[in-house]
Amino acid sequence: MQTIRFRHRLLMLATLATLSGAAFAQAPAPTAGKDALKEPQVRALLTEKGYTKVDDLDFEDGQWETDATSANGERVDVRINPATGDIVAEKLVSNLSENDVKAKLAAAGYSKIHDVDFDDGVWKAEAERADGNDVEIHLAANTSEIIHVEND
Repeated sequence: MQTIRFRHRLLMLATLATLSGAAFAQAPAPTAGKDALKEPQVRALLTEKGYTKVDDLDFEDGQWETDATSANGERVDVRINPATGDIVAEKLVSNLSENDVKAKLAAAGYSKIHDVDFDDGVWKAEAERADGNDVEIHLAANTSEIIHVEND
């Protein structure tokens, strides 16, 4: 009887050891698989997102890296995830231009749009509402969604 209990305990310990080893095993590091973005696709994606003058596009450390000019004219270092296409710039930039922001505000009913600039990751503009009041409008960096309007 004691031998059966010993074997049972030994079997349970072996099973637990196997399960705990599997639980702590590390997942393999992600790699650029067959569906990963290739250089022409990365260039097209950057162009679509408003980047120009893409220089020195290289695949390093598991991601694409380049220097490029953002839509608002700033030179930035950019990294692109080859599996997802996510773009990360060294600092927050916008893929919109001043003209894009003006067009969005005009379509939303604002007039006399001026002093449009990108500051601290937010587009800001001065304009006049349909009721004649002057306002300052804040828009999201890449969607041009109006996130704040205040009387000027």
